[in-house]
Amino acid sequence: MTIDSKESDALSLLNAGAVRQRAHTLFDLGIKGELEHFTVDMSRLAEAARRTMAATENAYPDMQIPFHARWRHFEAGGVDRWAMLAGARRFSDVRGMGRAAFDLAILSVLMDAGAGPDWSFHEAVTDENYSRSEGLAIASLLMFSGGMFSGSPLDPLRADAGELFRVDEDEVREGLQVSETNPIVGLKERAALLKSLGEAVSLRPDLFGTMDEPRPGGLFDVLFDEGQAKPLPAPRILEVLLDGLGPIWPGREEIDGVGLGDTWRHSKIVTEDKTNNLMPFHKLSQWMAYSLVEPLVWAGVEVVDLDGLTGLAEYRNGGLFIDTGVLKLKDESNLLKSHGVDSELIVEWRALTVALLDKLADWIRTDLGVNAEQLPLACVLEGGTWAAGRQIAREKRPGGEPPLTIISDATVF
Repeated sequence: MTIDSKESDALSLLNAGAVRQRAHTLFDLGIKGELEHFTVDMSRLAEAARRTMAATENAYPDMQIPFHARWRHFEAGGVDRWAMLAGARRFSDVRGMGRAAFDLAILSVLMDAGAGPDWSFHEAVTDENYSRSEGLAIASLLMFSGGMFSGSPLDPLRADAGELFRVDEDEVREGLQVSETNPIVGLKERAALLKSLGEAVSLRPDLFGTMDEPRPGGLFDVLFDEGQAKPLPAPRILEVLLDGLGPIWPGREEIDGVGLGDTWRHSKIVTEDKTNNLMPFHKLSQWMAYSLVEPLVWAGVEVVDLDGLTGLAEYRNGGLFIDTGVLKLKDESNLLKSHGVDSELIVEWRALTVALLDKLADWIRTDLGVNAEQLPLACVLEGGTWAAGRQIAREKRPGGEPPLTIISDATVF
């Protein structure tokens, strides 16, 4: 069942526009020096832009920058694993391809929260070890291609709701090659998310089972059909994801019984309704939305308003702004402490990151003499801020850890 109109306060936070508007509210307070935890020094934005452009030119010297999406991680080491899988499968139509691609992207993004510094994945066919996001992507792709989530022995490239619901922690442990010597953060939580994904999908056949058995990839049919009559706005992808997958997020804020997902409290967000003090981010859901754009484009759908989505409030993008001095902690002893994802300091950092990504994208476009259509935020992220944040973290700290230590539950970062 879709969200009822009486729950409009909740609905008002389940979109990218709310993320952007409230992030910029906190940014404006930061510029005035009225935040509790951070100051904002816009004179240092030039250094963040320089770092981002250097990373972009290194990765994409021809400036043909793809979107920031899970598909880039499937191409780690210069191997286009999805193209190889899809070529071997020889899908008979675009819907079959789209459902499989959506299945893979959705479940892989849900497994993409930070793995920690001690985990890596060995890919036998290339004899390479991959860590962090690339390792999680390749591991999840191999679990998917091996039929771990399929209810059909003759069609391994699918993720059926029932099979997702039956996934247990031991299967995920084996698929991720987790051991005492190869530990990962949040193993239990990743398995629980996959089970919750299966349950949520099975409860919404109107979104996930219109032309097939319920599966995450069933969402492709809904969005593909919407994109036949007119261009499909990228924020629409996010709204459908938040509607259909909202119940999977554990123990989060709610309004009138509607879960708000990646939404947290900050005292400087002040409203006169039930959304008072609430700051939404929807980081994994927006990462998922970005990752669903390409399968739709491959199928011939025109996806527009990419910049209707926001930058991603995660530790690589946020770390770039701390490490370049755009953001400075008022109490630097917080660099030595661990912080929960629900702490106001982390919420503030994430909100400032979203707003600063908009400012940084504008700076880079002006410098290059291009507009948002020619260089959307998705390309700035990919070029871009994520890589630059990782690079400067490696320069400053052993193991490339972020500047702030976050107590992760593997469902946010």
